[in-house]
Amino acid sequence: MASPLRIGVAGLGTVGAGVVKLLAEHGRLLSLRGGRPLKLVAVSARSKTRKRGIDVSHLRWERDPLALATAPDIDVVVELIGGSRGIARQLVQKALASGKHVVTANKALLAMHGAELAALAEKKGRILAFEAAVAGGIPIIKALREGLVGNRVSRLYGILNGTCNYILTTMRETGRDFGAVLAEAQAAGYAEADPSFDVDGIDAAHKLAVLTGAAFGCRVNFAGVHVEGIRRVTSMDIQFAQELGYRIKLLGLARETKYGIEQRVHPCMVSLEAPIAHIEGVFNAVVVEGDFVGTTMFQGRGAGEGPTASAVVADLVDVARGRDMPAFVVPANRLAAKKVSPMGRHIGAYYMRLMVQDRPGVIAAISGVLARERISVESMLQRGRSQSGEVPVVLTTHETEEAAMQRAAARIGQLRAVAEEPCLIRMEAL
Repeated sequence: MASPLRIGVAGLGTVGAGVVKLLAEHGRLLSLRGGRPLKLVAVSARSKTRKRGIDVSHLRWERDPLALATAPDIDVVVELIGGSRGIARQLVQKALASGKHVVTANKALLAMHGAELAALAEKKGRILAFEAAVAGGIPIIKALREGLVGNRVSRLYGILNGTCNYILTTMRETGRDFGAVLAEAQAAGYAEADPSFDVDGIDAAHKLAVLTGAAFGCRVNFAGVHVEGIRRVTSMDIQFAQELGYRIKLLGLARETKYGIEQRVHPCMVSLEAPIAHIEGVFNAVVVEGDFVGTTMFQGRGAGEGPTASAVVADLVDVARGRDMPAFVVPANRLAAKKVSPMGRHIGAYYMRLMVQDRPGVIAAISGVLARERISVESMLQRGRSQSGEVPVVLTTHETEEAAMQRAAARIGQLRAVAEEPCLIRMEAL
């Protein structure tokens, strides 16, 4: 019988407990699929006494997770601690340097240090695998490495954060505002006590940076991602989007332009005719456009114990089988250092909502600002009078350059009749 793949797991939170459970429940099946037993040897976490719903009494407990990196009876270290610095980074570096394979779900670590870690893995002849780092149970990294490897990717986009998608979906379904739905999401466990990482778009940006590296064969560049969250999206915007035939989604988008790689995470107006407009709740979806395959779409649960553990164990089976591909599809020393396409050069259509004083001449003043920036208006909606004297005005534009749109929004926001900063949402042709 082939020797077992000996595993050490660092981090026993929701995902770590799920990995332990999956390895225990599907042991025989995984032995068949991996060609040898997958044997969990040791674990490490902050608290040994915390209730997790799993039995780890038969496993060696390491108080220091770094001990897993050099333990002679471990072949692969599973890093589930999280964070781009500190112990997680030390563990992955030390494990690779010590000749261990590494499986990780840590998107922040990969977004900040992906190329460096990929180079170290290749230097040591070891596997660095991270299917669980992006979109949970959706096998998008494997799709880019294997099934789509014959294609030149022209564009990639997706719903990469289930918390934001849940909030936007619930706002549309209930008509409630962001703050109330966020509080509900926190109570239900869909959002953290400090939700900024999710709702400000950082989590999605980490994942997009990793996907861009794998899809376009370039060095992971988190600093090159333009990031906006969903805090400024109101139920009024969602209602107007519905009237116009759109839904508002937080998307991560990447493509190669004549200026370089464009990476964006921000709220988008998505036509109801686009399949991704109908991905609701906590679900994620990723769309990849390749020159030979055309458009492919992957969807599923983007987080949680089961889906993320499923992705981690898929990587472990690959390690057991010795299926080795460069972490970002091409060898680390061939990853291109591509320029960042300036956000101001982005070309697209825009939705703008204004709260204005209901009096003569306001629309003419707004139109004058847009005309000076050569921005063409496609449609305009104006609601009736209100007791406060402020009414919403919504306009959509034909395609224009981002820099011109931002200049126009800033000038319109300074008009005396405009009561608050304009709400600007990009309209994506998907």
